[in-house]
Amino acid sequence: MTQRQVFPAISLTAEGLACGRGDMVLAGGIAFALGAGQGMLLRGPNGAGKSTLLLTLAGLLPPLAGSVGISGHDPEAGPPLHHCGHKNGVRARLSVIDTLQFWAAINGETGLAPQAALEKVGLARAAKLDAGYLSAGQQRRLALARLLVTRRPLWLLDEPTAALDADGQALLAGLIGDHLAEGGLAVMASHDDIAVPGLSTLVLGGGT
Repeated sequence: MTQRQVFPAISLTAEGLACGRGDMVLAGGIAFALGAGQGMLLRGPNGAGKSTLLLTLAGLLPPLAGSVGISGHDPEAGPPLHHCGHKNGVRARLSVIDTLQFWAAINGETGLAPQAALEKVGLARAAKLDAGYLSAGQQRRLALARLLVTRRPLWLLDEPTAALDADGQALLAGLIGDHLAEGGLAVMASHDDIAVPGLSTLVLGGGT
């Protein structure tokens, strides 16, 4: 716990977990426990099951064995997690601010106001541009802004550094660090280092 604790103390656990696509196991024997303020980095080669594990933790794929548990979250507070995948969810002809307002309307505006979130990720000046005009790195920043407008304790991030330059990666590390300091949790799959102190690492083996 920290003095900045915002979220109720929740935990994420996996016991004897196997995940895969169809009946093909990509990663098995997974066990871990994360508590409030803790983050974990998933490592492994392409095809090792990192993305599949995140989808399984998010409840978007069923476990092939074992179990996933999230405890300490009040269901009446809404979903406990954000899953941010490879795709940024950007519609080319929708403006940057309208994109974020759409996400806020769908997920609930329980965090920063959309304009404030854009300022936080360095996109305030691009608010009225069509999102299709953004660079790949800027589109990734826009996807990260979605995490800020709807406050949820668990972040599941798949290659969050994709297309980000050095400043963008520093921004990402700051956002994750702030989230953990507020008692949130984060699990991230990345081939890049993420400069957040205290992250644990789970290495997945080779896959197909």
